[in-house]
Amino acid sequence: MKTPGETEPVMYGMNSRLVKKDGVVQEEVWKIGGMYGEALQKIVSWLDKAAEVAENDRQREVIRLLTEFYRTGDLKTFDAYSIVWLKDTDSQVDFVNGFIESYGDPLGIKASWESIVNFKDLEATRRTELISENAQWFEDHSPVAPQFRKEKVKGVSAKVITAAMLGGDLYPSTAIGINLPNSNWIRSVHGSKSVTIGNLTSAYNQAARGNGFRDEFVYSPVEIGLLDKYADITGDLHTDLHECLGHGSGRLLPGVDPDALKAYGSTIEEARADLFGLYYIPDPRMVELGLVPDAEAYKAEYYAYMMNGLMTQLVRIEPGCNVEEAHMRNRQLIARWALEQGAEQKVVELVVRDGKTFVRINDYEQLRSLFGRLLAEVQHIKSEGDYEAARQLVETYAVRIDPALHAEVLERYRQLHLAPYKGFINPVYTPCYDAEGRWTDVKVDYTEGYAAQMLRYSRDYANVTED
Repeated sequence: MKTPGETEPVMYGMNSRLVKKDGVVQEEVWKIGGMYGEALQKIVSWLDKAAEVAENDRQREVIRLLTEFYRTGDLKTFDAYSIVWLKDTDSQVDFVNGFIESYGDPLGIKASWESIVNFKDLEATRRTELISENAQWFEDHSPVAPQFRKEKVKGVSAKVITAAMLGGDLYPSTAIGINLPNSNWIRSVHGSKSVTIGNLTSAYNQAARGNGFRDEFVYSPVEIGLLDKYADITGDLHTDLHECLGHGSGRLLPGVDPDALKAYGSTIEEARADLFGLYYIPDPRMVELGLVPDAEAYKAEYYAYMMNGLMTQLVRIEPGCNVEEAHMRNRQLIARWALEQGAEQKVVELVVRDGKTFVRINDYEQLRSLFGRLLAEVQHIKSEGDYEAARQLVETYAVRIDPALHAEVLERYRQLHLAPYKGFINPVYTPCYDAEGRWTDVKVDYTEGYAAQMLRYSRDYANVTED
């Protein structure tokens, strides 16, 4: 369906499936009157209500274009909606709603539906705005080859948000940051909008304290001290850099198909964004801008990242299986590549003590250099659409697991009685009215349990009836 040389290509196949009827291949579009029509009609009915109380005309136009897309399934309309949505930086309340991420599709084309309603954290947003204001500096000083950098970074807006409600592929286990739209031509011409979900990262940080995880897997009290002192700060900063700048950095060479990397595209893109953040966290510019308290803080994120990529994320994988999910592949790719490339100088090691394996980082500065080298290579692959190079990199470092190490990590984690995934329960919102029936407030209730919430949702919102 693609037209070679198209300057504003839609994301073909994002909201449809292909079927063969009477020997003819046809596209069945997800829209009102088409696939998932009943569910989409419900979504549109609530969006229409939201339009009545929109904060401003631009937000009202965002909602209008989104509902038009759901009614028609027209991907040109979705692009128009995406452009207006990313330019709405004034609204205090915002949302993501649509067929967005394609990580679950082996070809990286079909998108899953997700939504989040949120409001801006004004104090924390000053941090992301500071990063965005310096976007051109970061791009210009990147270790990436000049021909693969953006000469002018456009429209990078960023904010920290508080999630108020999660839905679809963002519920109950959700992202902690979002950078949209996904369309490469829109990002290059109009820019992107980035968010860090502050209340969720805070919840994760609180849950990680005192559960025995660090005592079991962190190499020594020195690293535990770094994590206790800095990890909350540097973890949020890495997310900010990943979403605000990483995804928005670099450029494709003219004529390169955004889908050229096919099944490896999502992993390469996430690695690119993660490496951008990892490379810049230790930069003196971070201290100058007041984003980290001192020049030692980055070590907490480096240690946490390498430990996770080399070992602890394996708790999410069944014995005998490979790494499949794009974000997990990205983290193992980076960590395994750095371990191998720095082996001669022992930059990072896997060491065994008392029968247990630990990650030990011996040279943090050299590790930053390795991250910079890999960032340059990953951007090279992305910019040129080099499928074979992407395949080699991902298949070599990101997929396979050492079964002995995997078994050890699973057993040690099992002793902690912790769940490998964490999720969130939506609050229950109840409108309050005065004697004349006028809306006055909303009561927020947090007492509903997970099982009760799932059963209520299945009872009240089971609108999808297609086979």
